[in-house]
Amino acid sequence: MKKTTSKSDVVDALSLQDLCRFCQAEEDWVIELVEYGVLEPKGSRSGDWQFIGTNIVRAKKARRLNRDLGINVAGVALVLDLIEERDAVLRRLSQYETL
Repeated sequence: MKKTTSKSDVVDALSLQDLCRFCQAEEDWVIELVEYGVLEPKGSRSGDWQFIGTNIVRAKKARRLNRDLGINVAGVALVLDLIEERDAVLRRLSQYETL
């Protein structure tokens, strides 16, 4: 795992193996998330992939949806997209309410 500073526990990027350990998931499952567009790693090959920021958060959410609700990868992709759309709508609504 690559750290942002020597005094910080904040991680700015995870390799495929680190992300699998973090999410307690198999590599094949994470690769499938990438194939469905749920995650967008930096790097051209799975051995070089680096997952940063929102990808790490999305992976953790995806794992919870899969583990807790039994949703497959295609369903996880749909649910995460719908959650993001809902959040965007709520942000816009909040802006209008402050006017």
